[in-house]
Amino acid sequence: MNGKEFLEKLKAEIHNAVVGKDEVIELLAVALLAEGHVILEGVPGVAKTTIAKSFAHAIGLEFSRIQLTPDLLPADIIGTVYYDQKMAQFKIKKGPIFANVVLADEINRAQPKTQSALLEAMQEGQVTIEGRTLYLPRPFLVIATKNPLEFEGVYTLPEAQIDRFMMEIKVGYPDKEEELRMLLRKDRGDFREVRQIFTPTQILTLIAQVRRVKTSEEVLQYLYEIIAKTRRDDRLLVGASPRAAEHLLYASKALAFLRGRDYVIPDDIKEMALSVLTHRLLVRADYELEGVKSEDVVREILDEVEVPV
Repeated sequence: MNGKEFLEKLKAEIHNAVVGKDEVIELLAVALLAEGHVILEGVPGVAKTTIAKSFAHAIGLEFSRIQLTPDLLPADIIGTVYYDQKMAQFKIKKGPIFANVVLADEINRAQPKTQSALLEAMQEGQVTIEGRTLYLPRPFLVIATKNPLEFEGVYTLPEAQIDRFMMEIKVGYPDKEEELRMLLRKDRGDFREVRQIFTPTQILTLIAQVRRVKTSEEVLQYLYEIIAKTRRDDRLLVGASPRAAEHLLYASKALAFLRGRDYVIPDDIKEMALSVLTHRLLVRADYELEGVKSEDVVREILDEVEVPV
């Protein structure tokens, strides 16, 4: 199975439960095959949770959901040790993070200590409980959701932790045609459960194929110039990190694979740059007051950097 076939089958199956959102589905597929993690940002009611659950069911991987709240402790996520009286010994009870696809709902509602436990696990692919290291399953994808309109009772993610997310995917309102189609299908009871259409072995095979996608030196130089320009831009307090460059490369390779190619072209870099870079860049306060957004800066940089022929 090639990347194009995978994506078309995935979209068709998820559309049994979700109307439209093709771009969101494609970006989730990119993150999965590039072994990154994503933030889904959108106001309540735009199907963030439904998309994440449908995606996990379709790819046939173990799924768990963590509703993050201020009173949630790190042990509630990674697991804890308990004493088994019957066996007269201590045992480890694994937390919900031991799944292939973990939906971390409303990540900015958890206290910093709990956010850190989750983000460390994402970065290292392992957790330590009472001195014992346990490896997380592979593939491992965290889909964190965030509501941009909430300011009370939330804990902002520090820049160092945001940098660990490969992408931030904006989930907006559906357009008129999509919303009318959604209402029509609701009225007719036309939505169905998403079935498993892939196996974990198939997903791991696809990930291995993505790793073999090639990138020329010219395209790598183009990617570097985009990253370097964010570090020189006076409007930004923080530019893109080397980890951001790495994530942009991996995401571009996954996109190239999903488009049916075994090599990366500059358009792949351009297409992934907004999703990979925007959430990491910090605009200086004075420019922010003038209405400058990190998204605008990335767009300008993409226009300015010379594209290799």
